[in-house]
Order: sequence, then C-alpha cells, then structure tokens
Amino acid sequence: MLKKRALIGAALSLLIFAGLTSMSMAQGAKEQKETKSSQNLVREVRHQLLLLPYYSVFDNLAYKVDGDHVTLEGQVARPTLKSDAENVVKSIEGVSGVTNNIEVLPTSPMDDQLRRALYRAIYGDASLNKYSWSSVASIHIIVKNGNVTLVGVVDNDGDKNLAGMRANGVPNVFSVKNDLTVGSSGK
Repeated sequence: MLKKRALIGAALSLLIFAGLTSMSMAQGAKEQKETKSSQNLVREVRHQLLLLPYYSVFDNLAYKVDGDHVTLEGQVARPTLKSDAENVVKSIEGVSGVTNNIEVLPTSPMDDQLRRALYRAIYGDASLNKYSWSSVASIHIIVKNGNVTLVGVVDNDGDKNLAGMRANGVPNVFSVKNDLTVGSSGK
C-alpha cells in the first residue's frame, strides 16, 4: 500500500512538473514570438520611413514602438513629410495606432540658405563626404531659426568633432548642438 501511494505521488509530481514545464515553455515561446514580432515591426517602421520620397538630410525622423503603437518624433522641413510619415506607418500590418509628435520647422529663406551652406561645409569636407554616399545621408542637419542641430551616426569621435567644427564655421549660424552619435565600430 505504501509503495502504491509512493508511485501515485511520484506520478502526480511528474504530471504537475510536466504541466508546469509545458506552461513555462508555452509562455517562453509566446514571449519569444512577441519579441520577434516587435523586432519585425521596428524594422518595418524604419524601412518605411527611409523610403519616404521627400525624406532628406534636412529632416530627422525618429520613432518608438510600444507593443503595436508607434510614436513618431523628430523635425521635418516640409509639412507634407509629417503627414506622409504618419500615413505610411499607419498602413503597416500590426500597427494599431500612431501618435505623431513630429515638429514641422518654420519656413524661412534664411534657414534655407543656412541649410545649403551647412551641407556644403559638412559634406564638402573630404573626411565627411563618405557620410553622403547612402540614399539618406547619415549626418542630418536640422536648422530652426538659425540654430543648428546635427543628428545621426558617424564612425568616430574625430568625425563627430569635425562635423561640429565645420557647422560652427558657417556664417550666420547662431548655435550648433552636436547630437551625433559614434557608431559601435569605432571610438
């Protein structure tokens, strides 16, 4: 009788353990699937934003993905780019909602002149020219009322500092904020 109870107890323990293990494995698979789904969504949002036809070196588009909700941020020189970005992200499968916090920069002939001068100063430098080779340049030049912000990714601290110095050397620039980040490959 004691042996029979021990066997039943062992069998019950095994069943409970197997149930907990399968529940744990199912939960882990679900979390892994959600993580992969989230990664795919992040990748697709980035891809769609980069494909926008009027997205240029003078715009900065950023985003956050929280589950199936996307928040758009950044600055754009054209008002249509703000609505285009929202529309393209809304159309992505798996996106349930979009919050559009993109700032439309004020139109100003002076800022337009500065943008052109800054582009020439930064991308005209032989050391920084390589950052203009891709379809969307990696150093973005944001100009708002004469104030400049540089955003994007560069290879090393030297390139980051050089871009800041080149921007500071442009006449009629009130201030330069260098928000360039150094990529993981070099420092």
